Amino acid sequence: MTDIFHLLQSSPLAFIGICLVLGLMVGSFLNVVIHRLPKMLEREWQAQCADLKGDLSSAEAAPYNLVVPRSACPHCGHKIGALENIPVISYLLLRGKCKGCGAHISARYPGVEIIGGVLSGFAAWHFGFGLAALAALLFVWALIALTFIDFDTQLLPDSITLPLLWLGLLFNLSGAFTDLRSAVVGAAAGYLALWSVYWLFKLITGKDGMGYGDFKLLAAIGAWLGWQMLPLVILLSSLVGAVVGITLIIAARHGRNIPIPFGPYLAGGGLIALFWGQALTQGYLQLTLS
Repeated sequence: MTDIFHLLQSSPLAFIGICLVLGLMVGSFLNVVIHRLPKMLEREWQAQCADLKGDLSSAEAAPYNLVVPRSACPHCGHKIGALENIPVISYLLLRGKCKGCGAHISARYPGVEIIGGVLSGFAAWHFGFGLAALAALLFVWALIALTFIDFDTQLLPDSITLPLLWLGLLFNLSGAFTDLRSAVVGAAAGYLALWSVYWLFKLITGKDGMGYGDFKLLAAIGAWLGWQMLPLVILLSSLVGAVVGITLIIAARHGRNIPIPFGPYLAGGGLIALFWGQALTQGYLQLTLS
Protein backbone atom coordinates (compact mmCIF):
# COMPACT_ATOMS: atom_id res chain seq x y z
CA MET A 1 0.00 0.00 0.00
CA THR A 2 2.87 2.36 0.84
CA ASP A 3 4.42 1.64 -2.57
CA ILE A 4 1.16 2.55 -4.31
CA PHE A 5 0.90 5.86 -2.45
CA HIS A 6 4.53 6.60 -3.28
CA LEU A 7 3.90 5.84 -6.96
CA LEU A 8 0.85 8.11 -7.10
CA GLN A 9 2.69 10.88 -5.31
CA SER A 10 5.84 10.65 -7.43
CA SER A 11 4.18 10.03 -10.80
CA PRO A 12 1.55 12.65 -11.75
CA LEU A 13 0.77 10.78 -14.97
CA ALA A 14 -0.06 7.58 -13.07
CA PHE A 15 -2.23 9.52 -10.64
CA ILE A 16 -4.11 11.23 -13.47
CA GLY A 17 -4.60 7.92 -15.30
CA ILE A 18 -5.93 6.13 -12.22
CA CYS A 19 -8.32 9.00 -11.44
CA LEU A 20 -9.52 9.02 -15.05
CA VAL A 21 -10.29 5.29 -14.97
CA LEU A 22 -11.87 5.65 -11.53
CA GLY A 23 -13.99 8.49 -12.86
CA LEU A 24 -15.23 6.30 -15.71
CA MET A 25 -16.20 3.57 -13.25
CA VAL A 26 -17.91 6.02 -10.89
CA GLY A 27 -19.67 7.54 -13.90
CA SER A 28 -21.18 4.12 -14.59
CA PHE A 29 -22.45 4.01 -11.00
CA LEU A 30 -23.73 7.59 -11.30
CA ASN A 31 -25.94 6.45 -14.17
CA VAL A 32 -27.61 4.10 -11.70
CA VAL A 33 -27.96 6.88 -9.12
CA ILE A 34 -29.43 9.28 -11.69
CA HIS A 35 -31.98 6.71 -12.84
CA ARG A 36 -32.91 5.07 -9.54
CA LEU A 37 -32.68 7.68 -6.80
CA PRO A 38 -35.73 9.70 -7.95
CA LYS A 39 -37.72 6.47 -8.18
CA MET A 40 -36.56 5.44 -4.72
CA LEU A 41 -37.72 8.80 -3.36
CA GLU A 42 -41.07 8.45 -5.12
CA ARG A 43 -41.58 5.00 -3.60
CA GLU A 44 -40.67 6.35 -0.19
CA TRP A 45 -43.16 9.22 -0.52
CA GLN A 46 -45.90 6.82 -1.66
CA ALA A 47 -45.20 4.53 1.28
CA GLN A 48 -45.37 7.47 3.70
CA CYS A 49 -48.68 8.63 2.21
CA ALA A 50 -50.13 5.11 2.46
CA ASP A 51 -48.97 4.89 6.06
CA LEU A 52 -50.58 8.23 6.92
CA LYS A 53 -53.85 7.07 5.36
CA GLY A 54 -53.63 3.79 7.27
CA ASP A 55 -53.58 1.81 4.05
CA LEU A 56 -52.30 -1.62 5.04
CA SER A 57 -53.89 -3.52 2.17
CA SER A 58 -51.07 -3.16 -0.35
CA ALA A 59 -48.44 -5.86 -0.34
CA GLU A 60 -44.90 -4.99 0.63
CA ALA A 61 -43.03 -3.76 -2.43
CA ALA A 62 -40.04 -5.65 -3.76
CA PRO A 63 -36.67 -4.20 -2.76
CA TYR A 64 -35.56 -1.32 -4.98
CA ASN A 65 -32.35 0.55 -4.26
CA LEU A 66 -29.00 1.37 -5.85
CA VAL A 67 -27.97 -2.30 -5.75
CA VAL A 68 -31.16 -4.35 -6.11
CA PRO A 69 -32.52 -5.34 -8.59
CA ARG A 70 -29.77 -5.85 -11.17
CA SER A 71 -29.73 -3.43 -14.07
CA ALA A 72 -31.80 -4.68 -17.00
CA CYS A 73 -33.00 -3.58 -20.40
CA PRO A 74 -36.31 -1.69 -19.99
CA HIS A 75 -37.60 -3.17 -23.26
CA CYS A 76 -36.94 -6.91 -22.91
CA GLY A 77 -35.81 -7.30 -19.30
CA HIS A 78 -32.40 -8.68 -20.30
CA LYS A 79 -30.09 -8.60 -17.25
CA ILE A 80 -26.96 -6.56 -17.83
CA GLY A 81 -23.90 -8.78 -17.38
CA ALA A 82 -20.47 -7.68 -16.17
CA LEU A 83 -18.99 -7.65 -19.68
CA GLU A 84 -21.86 -5.44 -20.84
CA ASN A 85 -21.19 -2.94 -18.05
CA ILE A 86 -17.62 -1.86 -18.83
CA PRO A 87 -17.67 1.95 -19.03
CA VAL A 88 -17.81 3.28 -22.62
CA ILE A 89 -16.16 0.13 -24.06
CA SER A 90 -19.27 -2.04 -23.68
CA TYR A 91 -21.40 0.61 -25.36
CA LEU A 92 -19.03 0.71 -28.33
CA LEU A 93 -18.79 -3.08 -28.60
CA LEU A 94 -22.57 -3.40 -28.45
CA ARG A 95 -22.88 -0.55 -30.96
CA GLY A 96 -25.31 1.20 -28.66
CA LYS A 97 -27.86 -1.63 -28.70
CA CYS A 98 -29.19 -4.11 -26.16
CA LYS A 99 -27.63 -7.56 -26.48
CA GLY A 100 -30.98 -9.20 -25.82
CA CYS A 101 -33.41 -7.39 -28.11
CA GLY A 102 -31.34 -4.89 -30.09
CA ALA A 103 -33.14 -1.86 -28.67
CA HIS A 104 -31.24 1.43 -28.76
CA ILE A 105 -29.27 2.36 -25.64
CA SER A 106 -29.19 6.07 -24.90
CA ALA A 107 -25.86 7.74 -25.65
CA ARG A 108 -26.24 9.58 -22.35
CA TYR A 109 -24.98 6.53 -20.46
CA PRO A 110 -21.47 6.59 -21.97
CA GLY A 111 -21.73 10.39 -21.97
CA VAL A 112 -22.03 10.49 -18.17
CA GLU A 113 -19.15 8.01 -17.90
CA ILE A 114 -16.95 10.14 -20.16
CA ILE A 115 -17.82 13.31 -18.25
CA GLY A 116 -16.97 11.57 -14.99
CA GLY A 117 -13.66 10.29 -16.37
CA VAL A 118 -12.56 13.55 -17.99
CA LEU A 119 -13.45 15.73 -15.01
CA SER A 120 -11.82 13.28 -12.59
CA GLY A 121 -8.62 13.19 -14.62
CA PHE A 122 -8.63 16.98 -14.91
CA ALA A 123 -9.14 17.35 -11.14
CA ALA A 124 -6.15 15.05 -10.56
CA TRP A 125 -4.01 17.12 -12.94
CA HIS A 126 -5.21 20.45 -11.54
CA PHE A 127 -4.74 19.70 -7.83
CA GLY A 128 -2.12 16.97 -7.83
CA PHE A 129 -1.91 14.10 -5.37
CA GLY A 130 -3.35 15.07 -2.00
CA LEU A 131 -6.43 15.95 0.02
CA ALA A 132 -7.64 18.64 -2.39
CA ALA A 133 -7.76 16.15 -5.28
CA LEU A 134 -9.73 13.62 -3.22
CA ALA A 135 -12.17 16.32 -2.15
CA ALA A 136 -12.48 17.62 -5.72
CA LEU A 137 -13.35 14.13 -7.01
CA LEU A 138 -16.21 13.75 -4.53
CA PHE A 139 -17.43 17.27 -5.30
CA VAL A 140 -17.36 16.64 -9.06
CA TRP A 141 -19.17 13.29 -8.83
CA ALA A 142 -21.93 14.72 -6.65
CA LEU A 143 -22.47 17.66 -9.03
CA ILE A 144 -22.68 15.32 -12.04
CA ALA A 145 -25.41 13.28 -10.35
CA LEU A 146 -27.33 16.37 -9.25
CA THR A 147 -27.11 17.93 -12.71
CA PHE A 148 -28.72 15.02 -14.53
CA ILE A 149 -31.29 14.29 -11.82
CA ASP A 150 -32.42 17.91 -11.95
CA PHE A 151 -32.59 17.83 -15.75
CA ASP A 152 -34.78 14.73 -15.60
CA THR A 153 -37.02 15.44 -12.62
CA GLN A 154 -36.42 19.04 -11.44
CA LEU A 155 -35.40 17.57 -8.10
CA LEU A 156 -32.20 18.08 -6.13
CA PRO A 157 -32.39 15.29 -3.54
CA ASP A 158 -31.51 16.07 0.08
CA SER A 159 -29.76 12.70 0.19
CA ILE A 160 -27.03 14.24 -2.01
CA THR A 161 -27.10 17.99 -1.27
CA LEU A 162 -27.02 17.74 2.53
CA PRO A 163 -24.14 15.22 2.79
CA LEU A 164 -22.33 17.33 0.18
CA LEU A 165 -22.68 20.39 2.42
CA TRP A 166 -21.35 18.61 5.51
CA LEU A 167 -18.50 17.03 3.56
CA GLY A 168 -17.45 20.48 2.35
CA LEU A 169 -17.24 21.73 5.93
CA LEU A 170 -15.32 18.63 7.03
CA PHE A 171 -12.77 18.86 4.22
CA ASN A 172 -12.24 22.54 4.95
CA LEU A 173 -11.36 21.71 8.55
CA SER A 174 -8.00 20.95 6.95
CA GLY A 175 -8.26 23.87 4.53
CA ALA A 176 -8.78 21.79 1.38
CA PHE A 177 -10.14 24.79 -0.56
CA THR A 178 -10.70 27.54 2.00
CA ASP A 179 -10.61 28.10 5.74
CA LEU A 180 -13.40 26.80 7.96
CA ARG A 181 -14.73 30.27 8.77
CA SER A 182 -15.20 31.08 5.07
CA ALA A 183 -16.81 27.68 4.51
CA VAL A 184 -19.36 28.15 7.30
CA VAL A 185 -20.20 31.69 6.14
CA GLY A 186 -20.35 30.38 2.56
CA ALA A 187 -22.89 27.70 3.51
CA ALA A 188 -25.13 30.20 5.30
CA ALA A 189 -24.74 32.92 2.66
CA GLY A 190 -25.37 30.47 -0.20
CA TYR A 191 -28.64 29.31 1.31
CA LEU A 192 -29.86 32.76 2.33
CA ALA A 193 -28.97 34.36 -1.01
CA LEU A 194 -31.32 32.19 -3.06
CA TRP A 195 -33.85 31.98 -0.22
CA SER A 196 -34.12 35.78 -0.34
CA VAL A 197 -34.48 35.80 -4.13
CA TYR A 198 -37.16 33.11 -3.89
CA TRP A 199 -39.30 35.05 -1.44
CA LEU A 200 -38.82 38.39 -3.21
CA PHE A 201 -39.91 36.82 -6.49
CA LYS A 202 -42.87 35.12 -4.81
CA LEU A 203 -44.02 38.36 -3.15
CA ILE A 204 -43.86 40.21 -6.47
CA THR A 205 -45.33 37.56 -8.78
CA GLY A 206 -47.13 35.14 -6.46
CA LYS A 207 -45.22 32.27 -8.10
CA ASP A 208 -42.35 30.00 -7.05
CA GLY A 209 -39.22 31.01 -8.92
CA MET A 210 -37.07 28.06 -7.82
CA GLY A 211 -37.05 25.10 -5.47
CA TYR A 212 -35.56 24.68 -2.03
CA GLY A 213 -33.06 22.22 -3.48
CA ASP A 214 -31.37 25.13 -5.26
CA PHE A 215 -30.84 26.88 -1.89
CA LYS A 216 -29.23 23.74 -0.47
CA LEU A 217 -27.02 23.21 -3.52
CA LEU A 218 -25.65 26.77 -3.38
CA ALA A 219 -25.15 26.34 0.38
CA ALA A 220 -23.13 23.18 -0.34
CA ILE A 221 -21.04 25.00 -2.96
CA GLY A 222 -20.42 27.77 -0.44
CA ALA A 223 -19.34 25.19 2.15
CA TRP A 224 -16.81 23.74 -0.30
CA LEU A 225 -15.42 26.90 -1.89
CA GLY A 226 -16.09 29.62 0.68
CA TRP A 227 -18.29 32.71 0.56
CA GLN A 228 -15.79 34.55 -1.65
CA MET A 229 -16.69 32.35 -4.62
CA LEU A 230 -20.46 32.72 -4.31
CA PRO A 231 -20.79 35.93 -6.39
CA LEU A 232 -18.88 34.27 -9.22
CA VAL A 233 -20.98 31.08 -9.02
CA ILE A 234 -24.24 33.03 -9.00
CA LEU A 235 -23.12 35.25 -11.89
CA LEU A 236 -21.96 32.35 -14.06
CA SER A 237 -25.01 30.19 -13.37
CA SER A 238 -27.41 33.10 -13.97
CA LEU A 239 -25.77 34.03 -17.27
CA VAL A 240 -25.76 30.48 -18.58
CA GLY A 241 -29.29 29.84 -17.33
CA ALA A 242 -30.57 33.04 -18.95
CA VAL A 243 -28.93 32.23 -22.30
CA VAL A 244 -30.24 28.65 -22.32
CA GLY A 245 -33.73 29.72 -21.22
CA ILE A 246 -34.02 32.44 -23.87
CA THR A 247 -32.69 30.08 -26.51
CA LEU A 248 -35.26 27.41 -25.63
CA ILE A 249 -38.10 29.94 -25.69
CA ILE A 250 -37.02 31.38 -29.06
CA ALA A 251 -36.66 27.89 -30.48
CA ALA A 252 -40.26 27.21 -29.29
CA ARG A 253 -39.12 24.17 -27.39
CA HIS A 254 -40.29 25.64 -24.10
CA GLY A 255 -43.23 27.78 -23.18
CA ARG A 256 -42.62 30.77 -20.96
CA ASN A 257 -44.46 29.10 -18.10
CA ILE A 258 -42.58 25.79 -18.31
CA PRO A 259 -39.96 25.72 -15.54
CA ILE A 260 -36.28 25.25 -16.40
CA PRO A 261 -34.11 23.54 -13.76
CA PHE A 262 -31.52 25.89 -12.24
CA GLY A 263 -29.47 23.22 -10.48
CA PRO A 264 -27.36 22.27 -13.54
CA TYR A 265 -26.28 25.88 -13.98
CA LEU A 266 -25.38 26.19 -10.30
CA ALA A 267 -23.37 22.98 -10.64
CA GLY A 268 -21.62 24.33 -13.73
CA GLY A 269 -20.82 27.57 -11.94
CA GLY A 270 -19.51 25.57 -8.98
CA LEU A 271 -17.20 23.50 -11.19
CA ILE A 272 -15.82 26.59 -12.94
CA ALA A 273 -15.21 28.22 -9.56
CA LEU A 274 -13.54 25.04 -8.27
CA PHE A 275 -10.97 24.98 -11.07
CA TRP A 276 -10.62 28.62 -12.13
CA GLY A 277 -12.36 30.68 -9.47
CA GLN A 278 -9.22 32.25 -8.01
CA ALA A 279 -7.85 33.19 -11.44
CA LEU A 280 -11.18 34.65 -12.62
CA THR A 281 -11.64 36.65 -9.42
CA GLN A 282 -8.08 38.03 -9.52
CA GLY A 283 -8.43 38.88 -13.20
CA TYR A 284 -11.67 40.73 -12.55
CA LEU A 285 -10.15 42.69 -9.67
CA GLN A 286 -7.14 43.66 -11.80
CA LEU A 287 -9.41 44.94 -14.56
CA THR A 288 -11.57 46.99 -12.22
CA LEU A 289 -8.62 48.45 -10.28
CA SER A 290 -6.48 49.23 -13.31
